[in-house]
Amino acid sequence: MDKKGFWQSGHKPTLFSAFLYFDMSFMVWVLIGPLSVIIMKDYPMDPVQKANLVALPVLGGSILRLVFGFLTDYIGPKRTGQLGLLVTTIPLVWGWQFVDSLNDMYIVALLLGVAGASFAAALPLASQWYPKQHQGLAMGIAGAGNSGTVFSTLFANRLAQHYGSWEVVFGLALIPILTVFVLFTIFAKNSPNRPAPKKLSHYAKILSQRDAWLFCILYSVTFGGFVGMSNYLTIFFNAQYDLSAVRAADFTTLCVIAGSFFRPVGGFLSDRIGGVRMLALLYGGACVMFASVSSLPPLAMVIVLLFIGMMCLGAGNGAVFQLVPQRFGNEIGIVTGIVGAAGGLGGYALPLILGSLYQSTGSYTPGFLIIGGIALACLVMLLVVQNSWKRTWSGQGGTAKIDNLGQAS
Repeated sequence: MDKKGFWQSGHKPTLFSAFLYFDMSFMVWVLIGPLSVIIMKDYPMDPVQKANLVALPVLGGSILRLVFGFLTDYIGPKRTGQLGLLVTTIPLVWGWQFVDSLNDMYIVALLLGVAGASFAAALPLASQWYPKQHQGLAMGIAGAGNSGTVFSTLFANRLAQHYGSWEVVFGLALIPILTVFVLFTIFAKNSPNRPAPKKLSHYAKILSQRDAWLFCILYSVTFGGFVGMSNYLTIFFNAQYDLSAVRAADFTTLCVIAGSFFRPVGGFLSDRIGGVRMLALLYGGACVMFASVSSLPPLAMVIVLLFIGMMCLGAGNGAVFQLVPQRFGNEIGIVTGIVGAAGGLGGYALPLILGSLYQSTGSYTPGFLIIGGIALACLVMLLVVQNSWKRTWSGQGGTAKIDNLGQAS
């Protein structure tokens, strides 16, 4: 086993490039979330239509992650990332210059999914450079690019207010995307240890394995919860606490920071105490936090609860992807695409759950209770499958040994 420390192994320019690509792509992917409160002034929407608008980019990303996962295996993660950055400019130009109706806005929202698909190229690009003992931290650092959400929630509504137009924000977003394209092209390199391309039959083989589906479920809750909340919380704060568009987005930013910057912490701690143990703690924490939010406490308290809840989800993203390379190290490109797609589907479902139940009941209480219950179900599932993982992983090509929610090594 390679005994080098993390900073002595791998390829740092590629790790930085993967982070930067994911970061700016994620910023664009969730751009409509904070802007939705301003957009609905031009195109009035009921709660379900608002939920659909912020959920469509996540749906697009979920579908395209499978495509990007396939491309990552065949043309390499670097070329896939370059392609993703260039195609991302299409919905940005459309949103800037050509939106005339809510239906146009829906199309732009769906096309923004190409930015969300960056996950399926950025994580393999980084992880393929690192040995298994450093996978959690490497993928956590690359995956911390979901911090790009902070730029959208903090600046999108301010820019729209300053320029008197939400459309111009799409145009301004072209600047960082094209800048990152240049930097990514210069600094990113494919790993010499990149696995050989997989055939379509390999996707079917992966999907025939129970563990792949379990990871999909786990990630649909951690990542899906994070991105779904990131997109929807501005609407929640605006509707429930009657905050302005800018102030609602500011409070969303606080919650998003927790989820973004604790992703690498989740990967790092999972390397130390084990991904299964870490996930169990995080799902338990998320359950308590979101169940408490369902009581709709005063604003100060709900921000604290959402901050901790988003922290649990963000760290959970890192913990899931500390386990994935250990179980599916030779199929990381395929599995990243599949599991990432499942995460996107979770992010698509969450706004619809909150928006639909709010429209039908007039309260956010049922929606947050359901989200807390889903986190609890994941905790129970982990407790059930941990012994099975301990018995079978080494026999299926994984290197992990799991001791009752203990360290995976």
